[in-house]
Amino acid sequence: MSVDPRRAELAASLAAARERVARAELAAGREPGSARLMVVTKFFPAADLARLVELGATEFGESREPEAGRKVAEVRAELPDAVFDVDMIGSVQRKKAKTVARWARRVQSVDSPELAEALAVAAERSLDAGERTTPLAVLLQVSLDGDPARGGVPVDELGRLAEQVVARDGALRLDGLMVIAPLHGEVREHLAHAQTIAEGFRRDYPQARELSSGMSGDLETAIEHGSTCVRVGTAIMGARPIISP
Repeated sequence: MSVDPRRAELAASLAAARERVARAELAAGREPGSARLMVVTKFFPAADLARLVELGATEFGESREPEAGRKVAEVRAELPDAVFDVDMIGSVQRKKAKTVARWARRVQSVDSPELAEALAVAAERSLDAGERTTPLAVLLQVSLDGDPARGGVPVDELGRLAEQVVARDGALRLDGLMVIAPLHGEVREHLAHAQTIAEGFRRDYPQARELSSGMSGDLETAIEHGSTCVRVGTAIMGARPIISP
């Protein structure tokens, strides 16, 4: 039997990441499994996604379309009985909402009324066409520092955007919030702020239980501050591959 070095590498790093999550849950006094591990496979080939599915990973994050759509389709064709979900975690151009709605379980980066409407229309069409069987779940991306380059909706506009998503019930489903910690300042303070925002948001929208926060370098801090989904790329996948121009 031939040895697949990449599979062995991914198996070891996936196990290490799972152990980090488990230790962080324990340290935070949280129930095992209350923080899920999402493997960020953007920039990596479909073969790596397939390997991870075979290793038991079930949640993945992608950020580039149409690369993501092609990759997901390839793996689903190769492994037709596999059960896994893929979220769009990067910014979405409205013109690409139609294709994203075909393969994404959830879009984690909704930050404008225009994008929410484009996704609702796309989800309705995909449902009508039989390309999906459930509403497109969304997370509202919250800006913690107001930097437009990093995306996100200001905190004081969250309610308005949430109401728009709720009004499109049947096409969209409001699952919660997503944050990316700003590059400046203390990560712990940013993630504590995100936790406070999420707790307030849930009082108004009890169904919106998700808080997607934390990445390879700060997943323990994110879990300490209520993250339900940590998005881990580098710690599992390794350095980003060189992409030819």
